[in-house]
Amino acid sequence: MFLIDQPYISDFFRQTLKEHCIPVVATPAALQLDLLPGTNLINPAEAAAQIRAQVEARSSTGADSAQYSPLYTTSENALDWIAANLADTNIPATINLFKDKLEFRRRTKALFPDFFFQGVQHADLATLAVDELKFPFIIKPSVGFFSMGVHKVHTPEDWKPILARIDAEIASLQQVYPRAVLDTATFILEECIEGDEFAVDAYFDSSGKAVVVGIHQHLFASANDVSDRVYITSKQIVSTYLEEFTDFATTVGAQLGVRNFPVHIELRRQGGIILPIEINPMRFGGWCTTADSTAMAFGFNPYVAYYTQQEPDWSTILQGGDTTVNSMIVLDNSTGLAPDEIVAFDYAALASNFERVLELRPIDYRRYNVFGFLFSATRGDNMLELERILQSDLREYVRQ
Repeated sequence: MFLIDQPYISDFFRQTLKEHCIPVVATPAALQLDLLPGTNLINPAEAAAQIRAQVEARSSTGADSAQYSPLYTTSENALDWIAANLADTNIPATINLFKDKLEFRRRTKALFPDFFFQGVQHADLATLAVDELKFPFIIKPSVGFFSMGVHKVHTPEDWKPILARIDAEIASLQQVYPRAVLDTATFILEECIEGDEFAVDAYFDSSGKAVVVGIHQHLFASANDVSDRVYITSKQIVSTYLEEFTDFATTVGAQLGVRNFPVHIELRRQGGIILPIEINPMRFGGWCTTADSTAMAFGFNPYVAYYTQQEPDWSTILQGGDTTVNSMIVLDNSTGLAPDEIVAFDYAALASNFERVLELRPIDYRRYNVFGFLFSATRGDNMLELERILQSDLREYVRQ
C-alpha cells in the first residue's frame, strides 16, 4: 500500500493510484491531496494492522513477497506516520539506516573502509578544530532532503561564512519540513566524492536483489555547484550503467540486510569506482520527479513496477537508436531574493527556452522556496538549452 503526504503528488501519480487500484492509506494528509474519485482508500488503523501482520508473518515463517503488500511513500513527511504506527515492526529501523546519513556511513564502513566521515553536533560546529581537517569536504545535516544545508568547504577561511549560511537556512526551513525530513541537530562532515553523479530509483525484492527502475545523471554548472538543478536520462545512460548500478545496489542492500524496500540512490562514479552519496528510503525521487521522468522517457510506470514486483524489460525498452535526452529540472530559488521580494515567476518565458516541454509544474515558491519542476525532451545534439538553465540564477524569469 502507498502512503502519500505533503507537499506534492503529480497528476500522473494520482492516475496511477486509481488505474491500478493501489491501496492508499487514508491519512488526513492524503485526503487533502485531491485524489481522484474511485481511489482505493484504506483506513489507517486497518492499514497499520495489515502491515504489522505481514511483517510478523515474514519474520516467523520466512514468507516471501507473495504475502507482502509493498509499502511506498511519496514524501518523507509520511515517515512520521510510520514511526508512530509501525514502531513495533522493523520498518522504522530500516528507514533510519538510510535516512540518518551518519548511521548509514557507520553501517557501510566495511564496504568503503577508506572513506572519511565525522559526525558533529550543530552546537559544536562553531568550536570545531576545522583547520585540522582535510580540505575540501562536504558538510550537511545528518537527516536532510534535497540540497538543504549542503555546502562544500574548500579552505579554513570558508568555514565561518558557511556556518552563517547554514544558520540562516535552518531558520528559514525548520518551519517547512518536519524533523523526520530535516533534522539539523547533527551534521556530518565527509570527504568530497569525485566523479559523475547519478540518481538511481530502485527497490530491493524479497530476496534482497536490487531492481533498478530508473537512472538519471545529475548535471552541474561547475565544480562548486551542489544544487539539484538538472537531471537527465536517455537510452544511452541507462544501457551504459544499468548492470553496474544494479550490482552496486545489491551489494549495499546485502550489507544492510534490506528486502522489500524502495530507495532513491545518489552516487558518484569515477574510473569504475562507485561511492554512495546517500540513499533515501521508502521512495523514488521526491516530489514525484525522477520516477515520473522515467515514465515520460521510456513509457513504463516505475510505481507499478514496484507495486507488482515486476522488473522492467530493459532489454526491450532500450532497443533502437533514439538519442533523445529527457530532463527533470528543479527550479530552485537561486535568485538571491527572498520569496516575499518576488511578485511573480514567468513560467511561459521559461518554457519558451526549451524545444519540447513535456510538463511544467508550478510550485508555491513562497512556501517551499522552489518555483517548480520542468520536464523536457531534448535532441541529443541540442544540449545548449540544458547548459543555459544550469548556468541561470533564474532572475531573468522573476518580476519584483
